[in-house]
Amino acid sequence: MNASIGSPIRRASFAAAVALAACAVAFAADGSWLKHVPETERERSNPYAGQSDAIAAGGLIFEERCAKCHGEDAEGRGKKPSLRSARVQGATAGEIFWLLRNGNLAKGMPNWSKLPEPERWQVIAFIKSLGVAGAHDTAAPPHEVQP
Repeated sequence: MNASIGSPIRRASFAAAVALAACAVAFAADGSWLKHVPETERERSNPYAGQSDAIAAGGLIFEERCAKCHGEDAEGRGKKPSLRSARVQGATAGEIFWLLRNGNLAKGMPNWSKLPEPERWQVIAFIKSLGVAGAHDTAAPPHEVQP
């Protein structure tokens, strides 16, 4: 009789754990990491913003270190988020820098604190040059800077 009582309880506990895990994933996927960024970090500006050489260098680093998860087009892959989403493109350079330094291991995002700071800023310059997916249909390719 214990098995028949315990079995539904175990199933309910398992279902609750699965629902809780799904909520945690949805919570992290909705950009909730942004609330953890200190104000001083949010306000940091990218010293390489808009510089074509930095964007090109950031593109190379992106291909080497980021594309395997976020896709070569940065549109995401599987559960890895698009870096061309309005949320990412709307984030400040400082917020993205904070994420690169700290990571989000719960979502599979490693920290890139060992990557030299100038290279992290170059990656951010590249990501920001991409814009929101679909917003550049008639613009220059994402790796080029328009005059």
